[in-house]
Amino acid sequence: MYLGLDLGTSGVKALLIDAKQSIVGSGHASLDVSRPHPGWSEQNPADWIGACEAAIAELRSAHAKELAAVKGIGLSGHMHGATLLDAADQVLRPCILWNDTRSHAEAAALDADPRFRKLTGNIVFPGFTAPKLAWVKNNEPAVFAKVAKVLLPKDFLRLWLAGEHISEMSDSAGTSWLDVGKRAWSAELLAATSLDERQMPSLVEGTAKAGTLRSELATKWGMQAGIPIAGGAGDNAASACGMGTVGAGQAFVSLGTSGVLFAANASYLPNPESAVHTFCHALPGTWHQMGVILSATDSLNWLSAIAGKGAGELTAELGDALQAPTGVSFLPYLSGERTPHNDSAIRGAFTGLAHESGRAALTQAVLEGVAFAFRDSLEALAKAGTTLTRVTAIGGGSRSRYWLKAIATALGLPIDIPAEGDFGAAFGAARLGLIAATAADPRAVCTAPATDATVEPVAALGDAYAQAYQRYRQLYPAIRAVTA
Repeated sequence: MYLGLDLGTSGVKALLIDAKQSIVGSGHASLDVSRPHPGWSEQNPADWIGACEAAIAELRSAHAKELAAVKGIGLSGHMHGATLLDAADQVLRPCILWNDTRSHAEAAALDADPRFRKLTGNIVFPGFTAPKLAWVKNNEPAVFAKVAKVLLPKDFLRLWLAGEHISEMSDSAGTSWLDVGKRAWSAELLAATSLDERQMPSLVEGTAKAGTLRSELATKWGMQAGIPIAGGAGDNAASACGMGTVGAGQAFVSLGTSGVLFAANASYLPNPESAVHTFCHALPGTWHQMGVILSATDSLNWLSAIAGKGAGELTAELGDALQAPTGVSFLPYLSGERTPHNDSAIRGAFTGLAHESGRAALTQAVLEGVAFAFRDSLEALAKAGTTLTRVTAIGGGSRSRYWLKAIATALGLPIDIPAEGDFGAAFGAARLGLIAATAADPRAVCTAPATDATVEPVAALGDAYAQAYQRYRQLYPAIRAVTA
């Protein structure tokens, strides 16, 4: 048996798989986020331990025998969080999370230093770790003076599980301190935030052993002591391991609250100017790129709330066959946009409205607007040298076949729909635990799920979609010019 532990923002999931990668059982425990000031987002690291204990207890209540047979553990977690420890490994303050924006001024200052984009391959976003430490230095100098170690959230769980300060490449790539091409800490970038490598965890690949389970916890959970713990992965890379998106040219489109176009790469291909994330993957010698849309299903949910109709009801009104764009366009920038604009101030818009523009036309425009936002990400990845031939769809929005037809047609790519199953971050973490414990070939383990169906681009609407996309592209600078 192999155990995957995924520390999400809203909860911890413990997932057990067998040697054939069949899911045996799972446990879950919820977490809350504290927002003491506007733009702040924090969690108490002690709550992560409590949630992990609860998730494993739930799993053990139904699968104690299987838990006792665990031979490897893998970790995944939300990225970018700043967990600050003193010399005695005591937590100095609540963890500042990935979606905390207080350090926007510090992020802008670091991003203005050309060394950061050159070495990390990324814009320094406010959510990344380095600007948070700059904020702590500027606003909580007494805390900063005591910082002996900075750990990412899942690596704080590792400290509790194994007693060691270790991280891995995929998660560390989101700190703004990693030389992403060399897969090593940058002394230069650490010095720019008044830190040095002694305050960082050691680094391994996500598939490597990175500590072993402490005997006290093993005894408590009825497990064997000394079980190897894999390096693991940040949440998106772990999900990619679960989806089998690990080889060059493999990609998935995630249609969730936010949208992600994720592509695996065999080489380091940065493109920070288009706000593409370029990170190390969890597998050695592998990188990945992500285009990020801030409001994907969130855009449809926004329209749903206004219309007083469920999202499924709205899309059902469009029927099964993909319709040609009506001339109504929608910009899905309800909370700004990441790729390709990196613009937190821009806001959404409908254009081209007429008397005949009914509810269905608005729904259609929203689905097309999100599809075109994915096309923007595809174009940004192409500028960085990534060519895709097909993608796999995941996320709640992928249940809408109409929406997938729109995205396939906008991208000009077939979209594979996986067979039912749990291919998320906890499953990817369990796979990494299996690899670390058995020294199995990572690519033989991280295979793609069976395809249930494939949605092809609607060729007859290719030209109409191309014209609508060009109109969409011209709207951003026009709307930006009148955005306060």
